[in-house]
Amino acid sequence: MQSMFAAGLFAHQVALVTGGGSGIGLATARELTALGASVAICGRKMEKIEAGLAALAADGVPSERLFGGTCDIREPDQVAAFVGQVIERFGRIDVLVNNAGGQFPSPAETLSPRGWEAVIRNNLNGTFFMTREVATRAMIPAKRGRIVNVTAMVVRGFPGMSHTGAARAGVENLTRSLAIEWAAHGIRVNAVAPGNNIRSSGTAQYGEELLEVTRKATPLKRLGTPEEVARVIVFLSSTQNDFVTGAVWGIDGGQPLWGELWPIPEPEPQPEAKG
Repeated sequence: MQSMFAAGLFAHQVALVTGGGSGIGLATARELTALGASVAICGRKMEKIEAGLAALAADGVPSERLFGGTCDIREPDQVAAFVGQVIERFGRIDVLVNNAGGQFPSPAETLSPRGWEAVIRNNLNGTFFMTREVATRAMIPAKRGRIVNVTAMVVRGFPGMSHTGAARAGVENLTRSLAIEWAAHGIRVNAVAPGNNIRSSGTAQYGEELLEVTRKATPLKRLGTPEEVARVIVFLSSTQNDFVTGAVWGIDGGQPLWGELWPIPEPEPQPEAKG
């Protein structure tokens, strides 16, 4: 893999990437390991983590620089256990990439309370649980760290997925809040917001028809790749980024500037008021 970054940029550093077995998470882990980092990846399904570790090993990353395991970020006990295992294995955590998340398309009027809570727990609560655990156990004591949260492009709302829009907006505010609280500890906290026009494991569930709609609504007239998102994550994770914190970087081919993805029908005639 050819990298735009200097060789060895992450030498002697340890990165934890949630949802690192596929998609944007795996692309980020591959870039970080290529630049010298030791990387721990986690997710809910061990088969995905094993596949991710196999891909990293196939890149030539030695086993002593890799670690993986299952972790449901919605469960604080599992988060604490996994972070403890990473620290035991590598002795430190310099970089945290909060990539794990999940959602499903649903108009708000048919979205059940259970579905709403599941997405909020995964995308917002899970991000906070992992971030707090890594910061308090590794980064704050070390007085250094880089945290990058992977959200979504929600600046214009997220019709059709209001549950994840609300959760991701919460993560953006959390990013800005922690950037202020933890600046004194030498920790930089930023976020990237990929558009729904990134062809990855996360958007595969939407189908080719919807992806083609998003492509047409993108000024650059193509879909993005996980590797293009990973490059921005890697920059924000590096020591070369020292004066950017509390920022949300959109990675969307300019789509929010132009495209309209949610059709708005003409209003129905209103019944006449009686009385």
